[in-house]
Amino acid sequence: MTNAVQAHTPATIELRVETLNALFDALDPFPTPTRDLAPSAETFIVEWAREAPKDALLRIVVHAPSAQAGNPDAQYLSVAMARHFSAKAGHARRDLRDLLRMGRTYLAIGVLALGVCIGASQIIASVVKDAPLGRFLSEGLILLGWVANWRPLEVFLYDWRPLKAQQILYERLARAPVSIAHE
Repeated sequence: MTNAVQAHTPATIELRVETLNALFDALDPFPTPTRDLAPSAETFIVEWAREAPKDALLRIVVHAPSAQAGNPDAQYLSVAMARHFSAKAGHARRDLRDLLRMGRTYLAIGVLALGVCIGASQIIASVVKDAPLGRFLSEGLILLGWVANWRPLEVFLYDWRPLKAQQILYERLARAPVSIAHE
C-alpha cells in the first residue's frame, strides 16, 4: 500500500460503554460539551492512538446500547471529545513553550558558567604554570564549565521531542470524527 493511500485510510479507535455518561469524569460538574473525559476513557483512546500509524487519520467509534440513542450526551459527544483533546494539546503546547523558555535560561547560565570557568582556568594556568595541581585545577574548571551546559543541551536535543509528539497526538485526536454505533 502506498503512503498516500495509508494517509487517507483512517485508523479506527473503538470503545464499548454501557452508558455514554461513563465516558465523562463523574467529578466534573459541568454540562457534557465542556466536561472532561474520564481518565480511563482518555487513557484508552490515547493508547490506541499511539498504536496507530503516525500519518493515519484517526476515527473514534463508541459502541453503546441502543437505549443510549436518546441520551443527551450523544449529541455532544463529538464536540466534547474535540474540546477535551484540543485542551490537552494546548496544555502540551504550553508545557513545550515553558520547557524551551527554561532551556534558554539554562543555556544563558551555562554559557556564563563556561566563560567564567575558562577565564579562571587561564588565570590559574598562567599563575602556576606546569605544576600538576595547577593543571588539575585548570582542566577541572574547563570540565566544570562544559558540565554546566549539560542540561540546556539535554533540553534542546532530547526533552522537547516527547512534548511535541504528545501535542501532535492530541491535535490528531481533536480532529478525529466521533460516531456512536448502537447495538
